[in-house]
Amino acid sequence: MPGLAALQARLAEFAAARRWQPFHTPKNLAVALSVEASELLEIFQWLTPEQSAAVMDDAASAHRVRDEVADVLAYLLQFCEVLGVDPLAALAAKIDRNELRFPRPEADGHSPG
Repeated sequence: MPGLAALQARLAEFAAARRWQPFHTPKNLAVALSVEASELLEIFQWLTPEQSAAVMDDAASAHRVRDEVADVLAYLLQFCEVLGVDPLAALAAKIDRNELRFPRPEADGHSPG
């Protein structure tokens, strides 16, 4: 399976071959990312928690989920490429901040304070 950098390069080549770069502005890519995330959400819109947990059991719905996940990731990677954001470094830094912001609960299961 190709790595993140290889997939970003492939997406950039795909867009370049179709001369889409002028349309791949940060704003347009953020909008497209939001639209694709909404399409992923739409799959789960009226499902019960139990139905949503079993969505991958049905071949048709599993295919839709995988396609929308791919669309979300594709636009996110293109967005990061255009702005020079390393998505893995950004995620690692965010996890670090969240670990400080949300410390582990005490051993008895209660948070201090």
